[in-house]
Amino acid sequence: MKKTKFFYNSIFGIGLISIIIIGYSFISQSSKSDYYKDDPEKSFENNYNVFSLEIPKQISFAGEPVPLDEPDIYERMDKELLVNTYWQSNGILMIKRSRKYFPIIEPILKANGVPDDFKYLAVAESGLTDIVSPAGATGFWQIMKGTGQEYGMEINSNVDERYSIEKSTQVACEYLKDAKEKFGTWTMAAASYNMGMAGLENQMERQDMTGYYNLLLNSETERYVFRILAIKEVLSNPEKYSFNINENHHYKQIKTKTIQVDTAITDIPAFAKKFGLNYKQFKIHNPWMRDNYLLNRSGKVYQIKIPLKGEY
Repeated sequence: MKKTKFFYNSIFGIGLISIIIIGYSFISQSSKSDYYKDDPEKSFENNYNVFSLEIPKQISFAGEPVPLDEPDIYERMDKELLVNTYWQSNGILMIKRSRKYFPIIEPILKANGVPDDFKYLAVAESGLTDIVSPAGATGFWQIMKGTGQEYGMEINSNVDERYSIEKSTQVACEYLKDAKEKFGTWTMAAASYNMGMAGLENQMERQDMTGYYNLLLNSETERYVFRILAIKEVLSNPEKYSFNINENHHYKQIKTKTIQVDTAITDIPAFAKKFGLNYKQFKIHNPWMRDNYLLNRSGKVYQIKIPLKGEY
């Protein structure tokens, strides 16, 4: 009986507290409504702000200065910096992926004598993902099939080396060095990566002008270098643009060992199991293998990545 009385008293007490809380909330909300009834925009103004951005006084790409004193150049830079700052979800993803993949890309650029700034070109091209464009450009560096084969890549239905970050970075370096030799500046080399060497050369002849910032180009190429510059600015100074990412939230590269294979692999799922991996885990690290077998009729030596034990 005492337990029953205690139970009902408890229920009554909880109910009374709930009524008080609900009443207070109602009064609080009513007070806020009364506060803002004469100025309905006040709440929005106090809780949400969007700011224009201060463009850095000096910006350069690969050591080559950007002429920000020219009005159209300033506006183009401002546009891309705004777009890449206020597309917050994409910005966070770019920062996280860069921490994972830049350590692979940077030493290849350095070994080839290509400026470090070109790692941001890969971000502009693909967001550091193995995407395929409607035109068929593939991988981190968005290499077309013909261009890849011209620079010695194996590209067929069984093997596509454009999906290898190391090999595609190497080919991108070779292309960019050829473009730099042809056009004289790294900025023009970057522009040619977007519209092709022939297309850029055609516009130079048509306009009787040289230099990326002096040429009138298609809208995509006109934005291209500025997008790279904006990505460089944001990824180099994330906190400045209010991107605050916990160190533990960054993506990390899984450690692997490399084995050499010079024979066919008739069953990749079975091959993966020999190393304690499933098919998905194996293909994540070897995306250039495009089927569940490897033909290898020529006896070519392939470098295959195997995640170290404990990494999964």
